[in-house]
This record gives sequence, C-alpha cells and structure tokens, in this order.
Amino acid sequence: FLSALRWIAFLEGISAVFLFFIAMPLKYYAGQPLAVEISGAIHGGLFSVLVLMLILAVKLVPISFTLCCAGVLSAIVPFGPFVFDLWLKEKETVGSVSSDQEE
Repeated sequence: FLSALRWIAFLEGISAVFLFFIAMPLKYYAGQPLAVEISGAIHGGLFSVLVLMLILAVKLVPISFTLCCAGVLSAIVPFGPFVFDLWLKEKETVGSVSSDQEE
C-alpha cells in the first residue's frame, strides 16, 4: 500500500508541474484553454485519489495523522509531493513510518 501511495503522490506531483508550468502558459499565452481543461481534470482526480489514500494509510500502514496532513499540504504546493516522497521513503527505509504516532 505504501508503494502505491508513493506512486500516486509522484503522479500527482507530475500532473501539478505539468498543469502549472505547461498547460497554464499554453492557455494564457497561446490561447489553448483545452490544455488546462484536460490536465486540470487529471490533476484533480489524482489529488482526490492521493488524499483518499493518505486517509486510508492512517489505518492500513499505519502512518501518523501528522504525516497524513503533511502529505495533503505537500500536494497543494508545486514540487511538494516530491519532497514528501523523499521524507516518506526515508521513513519507510528506516522502518519508522508508524513510530511517530502522536495519538
């Protein structure tokens, strides 16, 4: 489950970068609004799946609620999912994904 979560976070990060740095300039500077319509829909779907998977990961992996919130917040910022993935990978490697439980 954790590897699937990391994969979705990566795809969501790629979709955000594409949306912000390719599709939006195409819309505003080249008059191609379809680029934002398509990539925005894909990005929105991936964001929703990521949030759902993070919520499920609290019970299934388990990850801490704090880590779940950090994942959601990182998905809002461009390049944030890549930073979150590095943090999650480090925790996965050390084996301490659930050791920072605060509840």
